[in-house]
Amino acid sequence: METNLPKVYWESIYQTKRADQVSWTQTVPATSLAFIQQARLPKSARIIDIGGGDSYLVDFLLDEGYEHISVLDISETALNRAKERLGRRGDGVEWIVSDILTYTPTQPVDFWHDRAAFHFLTTAEQISQYMKTVRVGVSYNGYVTIGTFSENGPEKCSGLPVRRYNEQTLTDELTRGFRKLRCLTEDHVTPFQTNQNFLFCSFQRLEQN
Repeated sequence: METNLPKVYWESIYQTKRADQVSWTQTVPATSLAFIQQARLPKSARIIDIGGGDSYLVDFLLDEGYEHISVLDISETALNRAKERLGRRGDGVEWIVSDILTYTPTQPVDFWHDRAAFHFLTTAEQISQYMKTVRVGVSYNGYVTIGTFSENGPEKCSGLPVRRYNEQTLTDELTRGFRKLRCLTEDHVTPFQTNQNFLFCSFQRLEQN
């Protein structure tokens, strides 16, 4: 995979489209917040949002008083939009410009959140690399929540093919090193008033590989 190509692609998306012109925008990321709240983490917990872009999740986490938040995205433009929106509130956020496939965690996090990034990885090699990074990047007893298109969801997003999942196939990817906590499906209503069916599953890191 030539990682410079998707970077150019996503930079172009964020440079030419507003938040209300892309399908993944959520005014309130209610499901993601619920999974994080259910983990009952201390406010000092380390939370990373993979492929967070200019998502509003970071705004809500700051509102709830979390002190160590990281947002990773391949698009610097997307992260700059989030930083501009937050102003000085975002000074304490760690903004990471990186392709998840080449990202090397510097320290493990307590909560790994990924909504709509993982499903863009369509080859076995890409998925394997992602899972290696998760195992390094999540602390023992830490949590992972991944949201992907379900089998009833779209086959493409922003013109790119995606890999769709059901509860079993997503769980299979995290069999080694994690235990499943719960899964749910929901319809995301896009800014264009269309429905996209998502699958969310949460897992807890075990104390062995």
